Formats: sequence, C-alpha cells, structure tokens
Amino acid sequence: MRALVRDARVGRLATIDLAGAPHLVPFCYVLAGDVLYSAVDRKPKRTQRLRRLANAAVEPRVSSCDHYEEDWFELWWCALDGIARELPPDLEATHALVLLAAKYRSTARPGPTARCCGSRSAAGVAGAPDA
Repeated sequence: MRALVRDARVGRLATIDLAGAPHLVPFCYVLAGDVLYSAVDRKPKRTQRLRRLANAAVEPRVSSCDHYEEDWFELWWCALDGIARELPPDLEATHALVLLAAKYRSTARPGPTARCCGSRSAAGVAGAPDA
C-alpha cells in the first residue's frame, strides 16, 4: 500500500476552518517515511497563502485520501489522518522541495511548504473484505 500512495500523482486534502467547516482540495505531495510533504506551486493564483495553509494554522488536524479507478478491479484507497504545519525555510523544507521537484516538474519554483505527520491510517483494495 505504501508504494501505491508514494507513486500516486495526486491526493485529496481535507482541512477544517476556524468555524468548523470542511475544505477539500486536490493536492500534489511526496511521501517520505511517515510524512507527506506538499508545496504551493507558482502557477497563477490570487495568493500563495492558500486556504488549506490558513486552515492548518488554526486547526492542524487534517486528513488525506487517495485513489479512485474507474476499473473497480484496480480500485484502492488510503486515508491518512495527521497533524499539518507550514514549514519555515529550513533544512527540512529544502529536503521536501528536493523530493517534490524529483516527482513533479512544476515545483521548480515552489512557495510555502507544508508537512503532515501521520497519526492514523486506513486502507483498502478491490476485492478485500473492507473495500
């Protein structure tokens, strides 16, 4: 299952805002050990201070989920709950950006970088009893 999560190109990140409202967005990430790293890319946006970063700053509990296939024989999913925080521009952020650049070309000039350290996970694959 770890290899499926590692190799997936996109995940879905759920955050909660200050009022308790959920916010779900697709996001690019890299898996390093038990940590997911993500960075805001430099594609045109209204701001580099994305809602997911603002939400994680006030409520760091997040959930990430991945993967869907039209062919249900290929279907798998993985949900990862954890604590997210924005990284300062330090060695860990630099390491995360190197890993992200190796996986995605679009992170060549990244913005803010975040980390999510997993606290709980669940997974399933097609044909499994809990899938």
